[in-house]
Amino acid sequence: MAERTAILNVVGLTPRVLGPDTPRLLAAAQRGGLVRVRPVLPALTCSAQSTYLTGLPPSGHGCVANGWYDRTLAEHHFWKQSNHVVAGAKLWETLRARRPGYTCAKLFWWYNMYSSADWSITPRPLYPADGRKVFDIYTHPMGLRDEIKRDLGPFPFPAFWGPLAGLASSEWIARSARWVEERNRPDLSLVYLPHLDYNLQRWGPDDPRLAADYRAIDQVAGDLIDFYAQRGVRSIVLSEYGITAVRRSVALNRLFRRQGWITIKEELGCELLDCGASRVFAIADHQVAHIYLNDRSLLPAVRALVEATEGVARVLEGDRLRAEGLDHARSGDLVAVSAEDAWFTYYYWEDEAKAPDFARCVDIHRKYGYDPVELFVDPTLMLAKLRIAGKLLRKALGFRVLMNVISLDPTLVKGSHGALPRDERDWPVLIGTGDLQAGTHLPATEVHARLLQACLHPAGPAS
Repeated sequence: MAERTAILNVVGLTPRVLGPDTPRLLAAAQRGGLVRVRPVLPALTCSAQSTYLTGLPPSGHGCVANGWYDRTLAEHHFWKQSNHVVAGAKLWETLRARRPGYTCAKLFWWYNMYSSADWSITPRPLYPADGRKVFDIYTHPMGLRDEIKRDLGPFPFPAFWGPLAGLASSEWIARSARWVEERNRPDLSLVYLPHLDYNLQRWGPDDPRLAADYRAIDQVAGDLIDFYAQRGVRSIVLSEYGITAVRRSVALNRLFRRQGWITIKEELGCELLDCGASRVFAIADHQVAHIYLNDRSLLPAVRALVEATEGVARVLEGDRLRAEGLDHARSGDLVAVSAEDAWFTYYYWEDEAKAPDFARCVDIHRKYGYDPVELFVDPTLMLAKLRIAGKLLRKALGFRVLMNVISLDPTLVKGSHGALPRDERDWPVLIGTGDLQAGTHLPATEVHARLLQACLHPAGPAS
């Protein structure tokens, strides 16, 4: 009989991170083997997780980035949560087909709503009709939400993303994994531990302060590995991408605006990007930008402009998109990939006074791209902490509050991901499924098969 398995997704873990500050993760690698994974393009949360769980490239499962533009609705979508977005059989579904009754707990891995997993927990705010946003989680079964909050307290949502993002969210997720294991004993537990994602983007991987983050996640993951081992559960450690140092950002939508290709709609003194009326625009996502053309006659000019832009490494189209596994209806007509030391911002305004109100907020759904500057409070704000405290107090009293405290300075961001790092020491890792031949690596699309084998066949003591 196959043993039970836990897959710990330690975001940002790379061969370079493993070392003196991660002794327990290093020991797990020495016991169970370490494989360097050539990341999927784009090396982003939604794309990487979907590839690991299906074995398909983005052209197969459809998750071409964390967000994209829906041409039919003329709307952009970021961080959607329905598992129906992901095409293809998921890991636990394949296991269940081979072993009827096989159970899975999916804990904070993305696309977690309405999946076929037996138990799931995912962050999901409440949005009352008065405009407030109330932090909460969504669970399956539905009653699990009240039970786990009663036992563990509320999920520390501000620690999951934004200026306060930090260790508390990973610690709560690890506790939730123990809670689910003790009550339900899943055959497979998928556990997401995002802690390294935050300061690696804030400070960059070369900052010496990160040693404390490495030690912190090593303790969280190490304790969880020990907990599972005591219960006869084999632990596998996996990461989605490595984060490399960046020193510049690229604002494609500003370039398109200067060419007269962007349509701007003014609302209440702010400028909004009207995607449906624009001839060309970009949906930015870390080191990848999907470029959509409503006017296909501009394709040669757009391609030439983007290729000539400093900080852009390459532009994919047609056969090159197919070769990279990005040929899908959700993809842009062109896909730009940045240089390793650059990343794409969604910014399109020329005057900060006209930036949309959500630009200065943590607002992951409304922006026209992923915004790592949400990790920073605006350093120019006078008495920032006092101002934030006042806003939080009004929010706690039930008032509608605009938390417009986020910086608009992209130079604050020192780390990013999405492109293929030149150095394999900055690639993601797979720990606990054995080694490969020396000097070789595993394509991201082949991780699925190794996970499937590991879940089906015992391999000695738990890692």
